[in-house]
Amino acid sequence: MIISHPEKLLFPADGISKGELCAYYQAIAPLMLPHLAGRPVTMERFPAGIERKGFLQKNVQSAPEWLQTVEVPHEQRTVHYPLIDDERSLLWLANQNCITPHVWSSRQPALGRPDLCVFDLDPARQAPAELRAAALAVRDVLSELGLRSWVKTSGSKGFHIVVPLAEGATFESVWRFAHGTGALLVKRQPQLLTQEFLKAERAGRILIDTGRSGPGATFAAAYAVRARAGAPVSAPCSWSEVESGAVQPQSFSLRAMASRSQQVGDPWAELYAHAAELAPALARLEARLSPDDWQASLAAATRRPKPRKRTPPRSPS
Repeated sequence: MIISHPEKLLFPADGISKGELCAYYQAIAPLMLPHLAGRPVTMERFPAGIERKGFLQKNVQSAPEWLQTVEVPHEQRTVHYPLIDDERSLLWLANQNCITPHVWSSRQPALGRPDLCVFDLDPARQAPAELRAAALAVRDVLSELGLRSWVKTSGSKGFHIVVPLAEGATFESVWRFAHGTGALLVKRQPQLLTQEFLKAERAGRILIDTGRSGPGATFAAAYAVRARAGAPVSAPCSWSEVESGAVQPQSFSLRAMASRSQQVGDPWAELYAHAAELAPALARLEARLSPDDWQASLAAATRRPKPRKRTPPRSPS
């Protein structure tokens, strides 16, 4: 595939061009494609590089005939999401100045049946020990509920933790499980964790964002480059690396991933072979939460800023 303007600098401070971004995605394709295949993609594009404002694009209007898409009804229109199932499609994505592909937690043809439950840890400040404690707390609660989890760096501020799900899960059941797990974690560690939507109410605590598993919600794909200085990558890693402190949210970069992948392969290679039934875990979870716990959790997650009162204009004197 011909790359247009490969010399264009997308990360000017790091000297990383569009050609280098495309070369990265081509090299990482064997590891990345199994995690992309069948998932609708929202493109985060930066035509003028990351030092200028980018934009998110869901709908593909002009694309090669060979590019697979999926039609999804959205309000009063139909959105044609790209599907990235092969190397050529991944290169096409990068050639659109798409630095980060964001993906659904479900796949075509079963878009209504998520195969992942996603937890996104969003810290208010840089506190590696606190973030590590939060990630391990999520892992341990999921294990207590009978579920094995996998982790990756976000390439931004936190970690993404996922649970692979067997057929039959619905967005409603996954939302209830994810949100309830967050409620249980906050109940146990209220000084460390929060579900508060309002940043002003978080008081320095780490947000457990459980909204990444809803219909149409997205998260940065495994091995996606993030639009930040240094071109950090949202890279799968092992729990032992997190536990030891060897891995932080931006530990891996575009230029470091070649040696990383040669050393460890894909830490998520067996993820989908361990898909779990959600119902037993949900039953265990609900036994640990009271109605008041649920109410407090929902109130925090749905809290919104109060509308400002308008001051009536002064009448002329």
